[in-house]
Amino acid sequence: MSLQGFPVTESDHGSIPYSPTAGLTYGPSDDLYWDPAALKGEIDRTFEICHGCRMCFKYCDSFPSLFSFLDERHDGNVRLVTGDETAQVMDACFQCKLCEVQCPYTVRDGHDFQLDFPKLVHRYRAQRTRAGRTSLRDRVLGDPDRTATAVRASGGLANALNSRSRLHRRFLDLLLGIHPDKDLPRFARTTFTSWAESKGLVGDDPSDGEVVVFPTCYVEHNEPEVGHDTVSVLTRNGVDVTCEKGLECCGMPAWESGNLETLRKKASVNLELLMPHVEAGKSVVAINPTCSMMLRREYPDLVSEEDRSRAQDLAAAVVDPSEFLWSIRDEDRFDDGFASTPGSVSYHAPCHLRAQAVGFKGRDLLRRIPDVRPSTTMECCGHDGTFAMKTEGYEVSVRIGKKAFDGIATPDAEVWATDCPLAALQFAQHAGRRPMHPMSILARAYEPDGFPTPVDQEGSR
Repeated sequence: MSLQGFPVTESDHGSIPYSPTAGLTYGPSDDLYWDPAALKGEIDRTFEICHGCRMCFKYCDSFPSLFSFLDERHDGNVRLVTGDETAQVMDACFQCKLCEVQCPYTVRDGHDFQLDFPKLVHRYRAQRTRAGRTSLRDRVLGDPDRTATAVRASGGLANALNSRSRLHRRFLDLLLGIHPDKDLPRFARTTFTSWAESKGLVGDDPSDGEVVVFPTCYVEHNEPEVGHDTVSVLTRNGVDVTCEKGLECCGMPAWESGNLETLRKKASVNLELLMPHVEAGKSVVAINPTCSMMLRREYPDLVSEEDRSRAQDLAAAVVDPSEFLWSIRDEDRFDDGFASTPGSVSYHAPCHLRAQAVGFKGRDLLRRIPDVRPSTTMECCGHDGTFAMKTEGYEVSVRIGKKAFDGIATPDAEVWATDCPLAALQFAQHAGRRPMHPMSILARAYEPDGFPTPVDQEGSR
């Protein structure tokens, strides 16, 4: 099977119907999903529609590349786009999902065209991966849990080398294709789950509690403090929080390269551990927007057939922490007793929260703190999972993220906020300040010395 060798003949001219082909499918459990000819038909159809619309030219390099090929090489004939050019278009997508958010022709909107470009890209990459073309880098970046275990075993050496050694970073560039200038996440000495166990939050009875936390691999291994703050804020607001031991990465890093096998293995583990909580009527609080999107929107289509029903039930139970807290804001237990205020806040709306269409509840919660009137930027930061770490993706990510960097840097905001910890990493490196998670801002605002400006008893400065 070859995806690079899509045949083109002189007879391949004329318009391509916009209606779905017989090869339309976005579910890998469908045998048709793996048919290269069926995929080619859907790629041609999608390219034809996008060529005629061009609404999504600004989100990544996929569409500018496609339009350039069509305008400069092929006189608008989609059928003349080569296999290599198709690969360039597909590889330029970093799954921000914003094209799907803005597209007027989507499955989600019930449109007859049933377009979903990010899922089409995943289908393309899944076929390529099944054909055996998976790089060492994709295998390493696609399994953050395994990487974290190896790094933690180094006793802090890996963190030091990643941040301080140019020779080591050059080695990572040559061996794996990880850009030497990219600031990489640090790995914590203690995982979030270890901390949760020490606090008695991991129990034997899944029916206990109101919510169970899905910390995500990033909070688990890199910034457990965000998880601590999330638990603290929820608990302060009368939410009975529990945690589970043994949860794995949501699988999105593996799925970025089309590695369905790894995704399904991790999904199966997570379903096995989370479903007793769901069946007990609990909500699943997923801290990272990418991970809540994965559990809520992707699992039902991507897991194996035997896991499908459980994945649908899990999806219905998944919430972002700010989304959950916002849902109880009018209840007596909601705590408005803030003791200090950050004042002006500049808020970045993560792409994968926008993709879930749940609104910007983190920003809205910040407004409950006295004197906080957040400004909002909705541009993509460009980090997008592991994309910004890759040698070929780093400079592109900086270019794409510039609008977000400029947008968040409002002159009067001493505190920046974003729900996405990887976006925070991107802003710290390229905009000069690290945004805080809304849960961390709320946790500090409850403390008298959390921020320099106190709040009086009446809730004003």
